[in-house]
Amino acid sequence: MKHLKEGIKVGIPIGLGYFAVAFSLGISAAAAGITPFQGFITSLLVNASAGESAAFTAIKENVPYLQMILITLVANARYILMSFALSQKIHPEQKLIHRILLGFFLTDEYFALAVSKDGYCDPYYSYGAILVAAPLWALGTALGILMGNILPARIVSGLSVALFGMFLAIIMPPCRKHRNIAILIGISALSSYLLNRLTPLSESSVTILLTVAVSLLGAILFPRKGESDAQ
Repeated sequence: MKHLKEGIKVGIPIGLGYFAVAFSLGISAAAAGITPFQGFITSLLVNASAGESAAFTAIKENVPYLQMILITLVANARYILMSFALSQKIHPEQKLIHRILLGFFLTDEYFALAVSKDGYCDPYYSYGAILVAAPLWALGTALGILMGNILPARIVSGLSVALFGMFLAIIMPPCRKHRNIAILIGISALSSYLLNRLTPLSESSVTILLTVAVSLLGAILFPRKGESDAQ
């Protein structure tokens, strides 16, 4: 229960950020002819804003199912890499059901919460955050479909900034505690800016490329000591 309560506590700001950003997603869903109920169920089962946005756009353009699958696969490919990294934060003896659930609900923010914990991350810590944030994400999408077109465009645009501020709040404490994390995040931010400005790569491709490159750089420059090395 201790880990669950901690997760609920940190999940509240994440849920509020999700709720705000989901309004923008709801507008895309409304343009594709998605009903509020359909949007709610979709966001409840698909925990990826980029993937959902791509899917709603594909629905609007009436693309074939195979193309829709490929689009969402590319948009969400970074979660494959995140799953590999997250597996290192789960105790080797942890049950398979917990691994499946953590993989199903994996998002950038849940991932950041898990990896920011020292040692192994208890699954119930993530469950606590998910218990609060996931329903708010789905509810925000549904309300975005209902109300998004009523709100002024500048307000809807401003709401999307909330998620970035919330994500910064998650990564700043580890940055202050570990200088190597701060260095790698700085390299990632600068590289992302340059690649997006100077190359024709999509944002998803840039994310995947930098995830692999910076993770490799971090493993080379700041290797973690294994149990045998620590003894």
